[in-house]
Amino acid sequence: MAEENKTKKPAAVKTAPNAGAAKAKPAAKPAAKPAAKPASTKPAAAKPAVKAEPKTAAKAPVKPAAKPVAKPAVKVAKEPKTVAAKKPVNVSKKSRLHEYYLKTVVPHCIKEKLYKNVMEVPKIDKIIINSGLGAVKDNGKSFNLALDEIALITGQRPVATIAKKAISNFKVRENNKIGAKVTLRGERMYEFLDRLISVALPRVRDFKGISPKSFDGRGNYALGIREQLVFPEISYEKVEKVNGFDCIIVTTAKTDKEALTLLTLMGLPFRDR
Repeated sequence: MAEENKTKKPAAVKTAPNAGAAKAKPAAKPAAKPAAKPASTKPAAAKPAVKAEPKTAAKAPVKPAAKPVAKPAVKVAKEPKTVAAKKPVNVSKKSRLHEYYLKTVVPHCIKEKLYKNVMEVPKIDKIIINSGLGAVKDNGKSFNLALDEIALITGQRPVATIAKKAISNFKVRENNKIGAKVTLRGERMYEFLDRLISVALPRVRDFKGISPKSFDGRGNYALGIREQLVFPEISYEKVEKVNGFDCIIVTTAKTDKEALTLLTLMGLPFRDR
């Protein structure tokens, strides 16, 4: 019996390693896991390929679409600027008499040594036209017609003058409209003076020239027009009443002699004293 027990013990010892070996076999299963890694790498490589395609496809159409939209926006913004810059150049045109003053009168005064500097040469500052309409003060239609005639002559709408005091002898009440006045400057002034010299004064009946004694002592000249019909803008058939007006030419001359020289060079027909 003792021998049997001795034999059994080593058998149990031998079987123990066999059992451990049997248990070690299933431990080989985790070795199959690294074999699955290459299979897992395939989808990982496929993912960036799928992501890269939409990125390149989205960038390509965006670039050409942005360029054509930006170009016309820049062109449209530049065109109105160039058009707006050209308009004032065409508007600023000088009249014939103004150019004659700058190109002929001023160089003549410097050449004759009348003035040392160009800025010293006198010039016409403004022209004031005043008309008394007391005869038609009570007739609104005739008064407005007289204002329209002055507007046609001067090219500018006149302002109605109002009586400051009531005068019973003239049947004038306070704040009554008794006349019209207009002040011309710049190119309208030169245009009116040009038409006055070249068209209106030659149409005056028995015209022998204007008086050189109508200066006020400060270089300003006063001229009276008896009829508005001397201007070709006025139609004889539409005139209800013949009205005259006073024309005052204001200059920058310091003396009457300088003003007379200036207006003579400008073309005003003065008669001999």
